[in-house]
Amino acid sequence: MAGLLGAAVSVALLVWVLKDVSFPEVIAQARNAHPGVLLLAITIATTSFVLRIFRWRLILRDDHGRPLDHAPLWHAIAVGFMANNLLPFRAGEVLRAFAINRLAPVRVSSALSSLVVERLFDGVAIVILLFVGLMTAGIPASTEIAGVQVAAVGTRAALVLGALLLVCGVALALPRFAHGVVRALVPARGLADRLVVFYDGIRSGLGALASPGKIAAVLAWSLGLWTFNAASFYLGYRAFDIAVGFGGALLQQSILILGIAAPSSPGYVGVFEGAIKAVLSLFGVDPARAVAFALTYHFTTFIPITALGLFSLLRTGMSLRSAQETTRPA
Repeated sequence: MAGLLGAAVSVALLVWVLKDVSFPEVIAQARNAHPGVLLLAITIATTSFVLRIFRWRLILRDDHGRPLDHAPLWHAIAVGFMANNLLPFRAGEVLRAFAINRLAPVRVSSALSSLVVERLFDGVAIVILLFVGLMTAGIPASTEIAGVQVAAVGTRAALVLGALLLVCGVALALPRFAHGVVRALVPARGLADRLVVFYDGIRSGLGALASPGKIAAVLAWSLGLWTFNAASFYLGYRAFDIAVGFGGALLQQSILILGIAAPSSPGYVGVFEGAIKAVLSLFGVDPARAVAFALTYHFTTFIPITALGLFSLLRTGMSLRSAQETTRPA
């Protein structure tokens, strides 16, 4: 059912993306892109996956509490993002945990906990950069994004950021209190138990960050990763002669990350293009140019990490078939 819903969302968004553009014009715009600048954008987008090694190394330790080598971390990251591109149900996150388990002395449960923490810090970083993008993109405060004015989006982003930071604090300091709140708010015992286990996973992962200095380092890496990745969007704009600044690239990236949280087909087809077209329309970018950029950027950044992930998959001793069986929902 989830797979059918994701496919339906992707198809619907692709129809919306292409409904008011001439496909020959899209092709012409893509052919006129500056290849050198586009190649630099692709290189930065791919390098951002490599930089994830250093953040994950801060969060995840082996079963003896020692830091992991860089090579197994890279192979697991490459496998995970490759799987997100090729398999349904965002299988990459689970497969990444199984891959690092095969390559290093790390329990799957510890790896999964570390990934929950990664996503938590990603959320904090994306909300911060969304706020920065809204304030620096040069969009009038009266402009609406998904029916909400820019000023209100900024306020809501700040509230979400505060909530995420509060979750981190409670997860570390008040576990019994958090368990009680969950069980009081969720009457279904089975669901409450699963939420408590999920919460404990967050706390377990945060436990690896034993000092404020480590927490600050992970947050700094998260902000750096996403700021670096936003540079690939900015250069992609330059490749297509799209006159949108770096603030717009930050906004574009944040809206895109929030958009791909919705169900979609493997590789986020449709959702990716829809988010880019929607944001670029705020800056008055011609729809054909926006769609040409979206399709070209998505396709050209899809290839390197997918190829690298397939190579790394060989290092885990797994196949795509076994990966899909491992990560298929029950």
